[in-house]
Amino acid sequence: MSVDLIINHEFLKKIKLLIRDKKFKKLFEIISTLHPADIATIIANLQLEESIILFSLLEEKISANILKELKKKKREDILDFLSPKKIAEDIIENLESDDAADLIGYLTEERKEKVLSHIEDTDYVNDISDLLTYKDDTAGGLMAKELIKVNSEWTTDECLKQMQKQAEKIKKIYTIYVVNNYNELLGSLSLRRLLLAKKGSKIKSIINKNIISVKASDDDDDVANTMRKYDLIVIPVVDENNKLLGRITFDDIIDVVTDEAEKDYQMASGISEGIESNDNIFKLTKARLPWLIIGMIGGLLGAKVIGIFNIKDNFDLAFFIPLVAAMGGNIGVQSAAIVVQGLANKSIGVENISQKLIKELYVGLLNGFICSVIILVCSLILNYKTTLSITVSISLLVVIVFAALFGTSIPLILKKYKIDPALATGPFITTINDILGLFIYFYIGTLIM
Repeated sequence: MSVDLIINHEFLKKIKLLIRDKKFKKLFEIISTLHPADIATIIANLQLEESIILFSLLEEKISANILKELKKKKREDILDFLSPKKIAEDIIENLESDDAADLIGYLTEERKEKVLSHIEDTDYVNDISDLLTYKDDTAGGLMAKELIKVNSEWTTDECLKQMQKQAEKIKKIYTIYVVNNYNELLGSLSLRRLLLAKKGSKIKSIINKNIISVKASDDDDDVANTMRKYDLIVIPVVDENNKLLGRITFDDIIDVVTDEAEKDYQMASGISEGIESNDNIFKLTKARLPWLIIGMIGGLLGAKVIGIFNIKDNFDLAFFIPLVAAMGGNIGVQSAAIVVQGLANKSIGVENISQKLIKELYVGLLNGFICSVIILVCSLILNYKTTLSITVSISLLVVIVFAALFGTSIPLILKKYKIDPALATGPFITTINDILGLFIYFYIGTLIM
């Protein structure tokens, strides 16, 4: 059933009434038919107290899957309500190691130790502890330890027996990895070739050595680009010595891409940190205010630029201030957005800055020429002074070229100094282009008029 048909205002109102009236049996009958992702959407739209009541009615395996679907704030609130023992036995033990490590990562060090002390499987605890040592934005922080691996020296019969044992602890099997006696990744094994292989033959005789892997220290964006480029649903993770550590699946990468897109969109909109619509007023204000202040300061500087030039004798110049400022800001954002996109998918590198700038110069010149001709013709048709029309036309050409070059270079420079280039697509570049565009416009105006 479609989420849109189920989870609407009326449905949520019904859920809230059942919680208020403590009709838990009826409530359980409704939610037990829903997908965990749908239940997570319901919980996300409830007050904290209501969320906790609904969450407490769920079965262990379902509650574990729902918790990992929730946004950070709601997830943390529910985890704070649960005891370390309940988190360990009802949540963590029903998750794969990567999801378990993500959830435990939100806890304080004291709570982490308490939760891990309630998990009986020592190998599982060691896996989670190992994953917690990696940074969140690396391949190591994304990978799960659960996988099927076989030794290249095993026979096909021994391989099948060992695979059966390993498969008992794994929910989904994506591929079979082949290692040597030192746990070094050699390749992968096709199940079809294993089944068709001659009985008693060695695994090394049917191995596929053409395998792509990533290192645990690799950036999560690089992992996403690699999986996209080679159309992979799973990729193995190795250490610096090519020893197999774990694997990353496509669902983990989708989360990375989604989070990165949300962050870049917010930054481009002038929001300085990750926020959600249900965050409190103080956090929402804190995220938005810095760029609003920068924009306000930019407006003051723009006014100062106008004040530097004496426009009393040529007051008509003021009529085209919005046009010049808007075009400069729009062109700059367009150029920056293309570069940021190229940096994200690795089609542009910081090493070819000059090449990209030359190309953008030609694009700026062509766009500027077309726009300047259009504005010249239109302003003359509207009976503006010839000198004013020429001033606006030339100024627009120069502003567009400058904004294009500026919008291209800033993201590349930010990337070079390891600053998120998405910063350049927001109010930052718009504000600077507005100020410099106005300066160019009035400077040219003083020369001509």
